[in-house]
Amino acid sequence: MGNNKFNYKNDNRLKLTILIFICIIFIGIVGFFSTINAQNQQQPEITNINNYKDTTLETNIFKLLKKIFSITGVYAFCFEKKQVIEQNDDGSFSIYKVAGWQKFLMILIGLVLIYLGAVKNFEPLLLLPIAFGTILVNTPIAGIGEAPHGFLYIIFNAGIRNEIFPLIIFMGIGALTDFGPLIANPKLAILGAAAQFGIFGSLVGAICLNLIPGITFTLKDACAISIIGGADGPTSIYVASKLAPGLLGSIAVAAYSYMALVPLIQPPIMRLLTTKKERLIRMENTREVSKTEKIIFPLIVLLLCILFIPSATPLLGALTFGNFLKEIGIVERLSRTMQNELLNIVTIFLGLGVGMQMSAHKFMQAKSLGILAIGLVAFILGTAGGILFAKFLNIFSKKKINPLIGSAGVSAVPMAARVSNKIGIEEDPTNFLLMHAMGPNVAGVIGSAIAAGIMIAFFG
Repeated sequence: MGNNKFNYKNDNRLKLTILIFICIIFIGIVGFFSTINAQNQQQPEITNINNYKDTTLETNIFKLLKKIFSITGVYAFCFEKKQVIEQNDDGSFSIYKVAGWQKFLMILIGLVLIYLGAVKNFEPLLLLPIAFGTILVNTPIAGIGEAPHGFLYIIFNAGIRNEIFPLIIFMGIGALTDFGPLIANPKLAILGAAAQFGIFGSLVGAICLNLIPGITFTLKDACAISIIGGADGPTSIYVASKLAPGLLGSIAVAAYSYMALVPLIQPPIMRLLTTKKERLIRMENTREVSKTEKIIFPLIVLLLCILFIPSATPLLGALTFGNFLKEIGIVERLSRTMQNELLNIVTIFLGLGVGMQMSAHKFMQAKSLGILAIGLVAFILGTAGGILFAKFLNIFSKKKINPLIGSAGVSAVPMAARVSNKIGIEEDPTNFLLMHAMGPNVAGVIGSAIAAGIMIAFFG
């Protein structure tokens, strides 16, 4: 009986709530139509009272539907044409013309990136935030990437433009990195250095792009673009903010896009430049590295950097700081925070901030497309340089090196090492190359940071 009363009371409350909700909707609709009607009647110039009398309900409905359609994304994609004015870092202003179809095309590119990340599993931690940032910044009317209150605009200026996010990422990378394979087999560092050939290749390519009408890159611009060849997103952002702030967005997009697409770009190059016999080479297990060696190594790298390339200290300092806290073992809370919460949070914001730079008016420019082309060529050259140099070393070495690990010399940690291991396992399921590939992989991180420091010292 009590349950029936309880249900009865609940039914009455539900009916009353629904009635109130219907009344609110009805009042809102009446108020909305009244406002539209009032706006139609408040015309500044009324020359003929007969025109006012001829206004019918059908006309008002048509105007209402037209107004509703004009605030939709469909209308904006089909008919929007506007100018975007942005202030450059030197105080000048640039004017861009943007059509709605260009934004729609960029959204399609964002969906392709989501497909690659979510379905093909191409580094989803990077690609998915970048993809969503691309879609959001190209959403018409919303102003998500516009100054001063667009939240993507705020994220970009708060962490990417001022270089904070790249340095925090380097701390996290250091806390996750095991330098043991590099310490155990120091000659693998040469492969990391050889893979930096992509940096110099893209430097030449950026200068050559000046031959194309409408594209002009200074030597500072070319240096900033060239770091893309190392496939190191944080380093690319850091150098661009120092040498070419105006190109920061395009460089960041290129660097992180190619980092995320390592599993797609590298395998064809690796198979092309190696024979089946070379891919089957089994490398000897490396010696065990002591705890003391692992603790001392980041300190030695930091001190050498301070003595010889102080301009690279912000990057290598953050990297060695994170690694030292990991290896010392007495501050596990800080190390775990760098490896997990801090790195994950910054990765989200960094990806969204990079995606913000893929707005139609910035991305669909000759310079931006040229930077993307240079980045792709440089990444290919870096991958090829590491592989070919490994083959060269095999000519003189008794202990053969599997050339597949040469491709890991680019700085995409640990993605490039995973790709090397994957291709090796495809040829021989018992041939695990991951730990061997981590040697040139972490050497590539150090190498690209050193190259960045040298360029900043000379041209900054």
